[in-house]
Amino acid sequence: MTNLFNYGWTEERQMEQTHEGIPGRVVLAHKGLYRVVTERGEWLATPSGKFSYTHTRGDYPAVGDWAIVEQMPGEERAIIHQLLPRASQFERKAAGLKTEVQVIAVNVDYAFLTMSLNQDFNLRRIERYLIAAYDSGALPVVVLTKKDMCEDPRSYEKQVEEIAFGVPIYTVSSKTGEGIDGVQELLKPNKTAALLGSSGVGKSSLVNALLGSDLMAVSEIREDDAKGRHTTTHRELVLIPDGGAILDTPGMREFQMWDSGESLGESFTDIEEFAAQCRFRDCQHQKEPGCAVQKAIETGSLKRERYTSYLKLQRELAHMERKADQAAQREERNKWKTISKTLRTLPKR
Repeated sequence: MTNLFNYGWTEERQMEQTHEGIPGRVVLAHKGLYRVVTERGEWLATPSGKFSYTHTRGDYPAVGDWAIVEQMPGEERAIIHQLLPRASQFERKAAGLKTEVQVIAVNVDYAFLTMSLNQDFNLRRIERYLIAAYDSGALPVVVLTKKDMCEDPRSYEKQVEEIAFGVPIYTVSSKTGEGIDGVQELLKPNKTAALLGSSGVGKSSLVNALLGSDLMAVSEIREDDAKGRHTTTHRELVLIPDGGAILDTPGMREFQMWDSGESLGESFTDIEEFAAQCRFRDCQHQKEPGCAVQKAIETGSLKRERYTSYLKLQRELAHMERKADQAAQREERNKWKTISKTLRTLPKR
């Protein structure tokens, strides 16, 4: 019998169950099918017709979700009737032109923001991940990989420390095992972490090092441009032998923000503090007298590249907010059009 406590089940979650059925956790999702682990075993599950009718795409099951399911008689298949409230939700804008949210991971305690110590190292990408992690409700942890291939890992750590204030930083090598123990200590029983980062940074190798086995397929990073190939093609939650669970995700080189405006300040507390010292409350940080932000840039207390990144993210989030409002308005109009058409087809009394 599977012990759901190791997957993160608590008595508090049981109190959130309103539909009759068996609780389980979604450990794999692929094209509308979901692998759900329960105390009675693992079943392939699909949402019920009622669930599909009453939920939008963003509310569909995701890896990490806690679901209430009903086993189909005599089969290792189940029907999903309810999803329990999510304690955390890591999301981004779906790739493409449509303004839609893509849920990356839910119900995770830690967001492991992974980046390799080579040419792929990118502070601006870490800033994006940090904002999304703060907005998700999970605790961000920066994991710098491939330490065995770097001559001066401390120089990279210092760069991250300058932008990730108070965030734990672990520098590891999945090949030699250096630093892996520190990461393992976070994954106590009942805790879940999600690995987030670009292709080729060593996420699958890190999972294998934590598991002590070669469960995940891995591929080497290209030496000419330090860019990786997509090894992991789906999201999967796996149990760590000594406790806890970890969610491996496909690489994300493109990461567009989604409704994370409130968390922008958490990731850029240094800029917010400088802005609070400006002479004028409505300072635009351009050429106004007494601008503490521009003074910090001139004195070197604030790097111009970081401030430029802050402005870019501000503009991106404002643009996404406008598009999301327009999309919501279109959806509302289409809903009422459908209702009106339905009413017209009803027989008159």
